[in-house]
Amino acid sequence: MRRRHAGRAGLRGRRAWRARGFTLVEVLVALAVLAVLSGLAWRGVDAMVRSREAGEAAAQRALRLSTAVAQWEQDLQAVYPTGRVPALRFDGATLRLTREVPQGVQVVAWSWRGGAWTRWASPAATRDDELLAAWQRSLLLLGGEPGTLRLIEGVGGARLAFHRGGWSNAQSTGDRADESAPAGQEEKLPRAVRLAMDLPQGELTRIVQLPPQP
Repeated sequence: MRRRHAGRAGLRGRRAWRARGFTLVEVLVALAVLAVLSGLAWRGVDAMVRSREAGEAAAQRALRLSTAVAQWEQDLQAVYPTGRVPALRFDGATLRLTREVPQGVQVVAWSWRGGAWTRWASPAATRDDELLAAWQRSLLLLGGEPGTLRLIEGVGGARLAFHRGGWSNAQSTGDRADESAPAGQEEKLPRAVRLAMDLPQGELTRIVQLPPQP
């Protein structure tokens, strides 16, 4: 009788051991499930990282555009006629202007070349010869000179208009008050400048009022 009970106890122990173990198939199935879950989790993390990077890139582009537009408006609002060189001229690709700064007068050139919006500024001039030299340099810019900043990429084109009682092409000569006046003194500044620029995200339009002339 004791041997029979002992045999039954050993049988129950072997059955319990088998119940606690895993077969090779079960282990492989579990590993496969874990692999699938890990892959899904990685895709989710990767999508989150890509979304965050895209958001950061968009924020950087918006910040750069906002900074460029703010500088554009600041330059135009500081236009200063010197009577020595033109205060505001547009040749279809570059807008050149003279602006007053604490150290003197700067020549600033805003260009649309090679799909980029760039700004070049000369050192402040305090003498006529310095101002004339800076203006001449602004006529020979190629885009890589010292002082040139590439502010916005992906520009498809830009259009400028001057307001002189009505909007007109900025390349027209309607802003000249007296054709017989010396160079640099014949201009009558427009009341406002309108910029329309083609960007990947759409058209950007800005209107800036110029300071009143005495």
